[in-house]
Amino acid sequence: MHADAVREGSPEQKLVLVFFGSPNQNGTTAALLHEFLKPFEGFARVETVDAYERNIAPCIACNVCAGEERCSQPDFDDIDALIRAADVIVVATPVYNLSLPAPLKAIFDRTQRYFAARFSLGIPNPVEKHKTAALLVTCGSRDCEGAQIISRQLKPAFSVINTAMEDMVVWPGTDFDGGRETLKKAQKSARDLALAIQCEL
Repeated sequence: MHADAVREGSPEQKLVLVFFGSPNQNGTTAALLHEFLKPFEGFARVETVDAYERNIAPCIACNVCAGEERCSQPDFDDIDALIRAADVIVVATPVYNLSLPAPLKAIFDRTQRYFAARFSLGIPNPVEKHKTAALLVTCGSRDCEGAQIISRQLKPAFSVINTAMEDMVVWPGTDFDGGRETLKKAQKSARDLALAIQCEL
């Protein structure tokens, strides 16, 4: 999978925005994402923000966004435009230390601009267009605690970008035989989730 990949389509097509959090372009997270995206082929345009390739700067708590509806760091501006245009947001990530990998967490920390828009500037809906989200998580461990923590971390960010989480797919045990034991179940869950979202669009 290539960063910022775009599947071209007509303007009427829905937009699926993927936040990809793995440093490995051909690893288990990419494989799970690929399975999820299959039902959207020919149906939606897909754009991918690769967290490691983009290397977005962390929030520096400068509070510019508390005074006006913008961020002081322009590296997030194109992501902001994609968020506003998206119909579906997909977060595909491995678990690192029971959390998001640092480059992906930096992206979601930058959603502070939308919190500030709502609670400092009094804008009820900083992002007008409603979206549906899917969370795809790969875990080296057979324990899925990290996936649950990531889900809780994302909820506040989703709440201020007018996004509701449809569901989460977890592929556990990828450090054990490459996750072959749990692969088929994870693949089916990813496809089923994608189809459920597609039906709602």
